[in-house]
Amino acid sequence: MDWTADPWPVVEREREYETGWYTGGYDRVRQPNGTEKDYYWAALPDAVVVLAIDGADVVFVEQYRPVIREHCLELVAGIVEDGEEYEAAARRELREEAGLLADDVTLLESFACSTGVLRHERGIVVATGLTETDRDLDDNEFLTVTRVPADDALARARAHPANDATIEGVLLAQADGYLD
Repeated sequence: MDWTADPWPVVEREREYETGWYTGGYDRVRQPNGTEKDYYWAALPDAVVVLAIDGADVVFVEQYRPVIREHCLELVAGIVEDGEEYEAAARRELREEAGLLADDVTLLESFACSTGVLRHERGIVVATGLTETDRDLDDNEFLTVTRVPADDALARARAHPANDATIEGVLLAQADGYLD
């Protein structure tokens, strides 16, 4: 059976709830064997993750994450606004969260996240040529900027409580030779 030949038909699509942050629901899908099953999903806006290189350091932000009740060391990240490209979102988020302007931004990769449950795309961007400016934090952002030596970035990203976006950003930047 060629499972890539034709998408599984959606028999019913139901939005069960909408928040200011995401929409959730399910698709009832007819599977290749003729049976039907509900596949639940949450749809979120696209996001950008920024690995900012400042000399020999990587710029992280530390913030408290109420959902997991932990302080986290993370790369700068945020939502991509309507009509915005990943690179523009990276510049904006870097300025807002870390107070940094970037001369150069490069999209390393964009991809779907948690495809078993999310409708969500993420872009990983490297930013270089940084200059300090004023921060412009949202009213729910309480961030501390932390610089970590590039040699320690992966170990710090993997330390508890690690998160997927930060690890992905560091690994992709390493793989593309930005953190040699």
